[in-house]
Amino acid sequence: MRQLSRNGFLGLPIAMALVLASGPTFADDLPQSLGPVGPNAPILTTVGGKRVLAFYEAKGGNCGMHVIIGDLADVSGGSAVRVRIALDPRQVVHIDTPEHESLNLQCGQSAGTLAIVDDGKAIASVGQ
Repeated sequence: MRQLSRNGFLGLPIAMALVLASGPTFADDLPQSLGPVGPNAPILTTVGGKRVLAFYEAKGGNCGMHVIIGDLADVSGGSAVRVRIALDPRQVVHIDTPEHESLNLQCGQSAGTLAIVDDGKAIASVGQ
């Protein structure tokens, strides 16, 4: 398995800006990768007026998750924020938008996957 170095993370805001700026601003036309995914593979989706890029590193059976969230209309990528979250297997993080829409991401068993789930139990919440 290939590990990302700290220097690799410096390019993430730039990558998110490119994802936000590429192509039309219609959510249906943006690339999607809804998972489940393995370590270091991205989930790309749209939630409300936000674009979300999420991936994780397996760390001792836990998910060291990175989530980058930006406004769909922000072509410059200046609205993008990165959140780092450590999740135990089967824990869920809820990302809520001002439009009252949520994205729930779950760390899989033994940190084998990251998946979008429909789960009502909040472990942590991040919103803008």
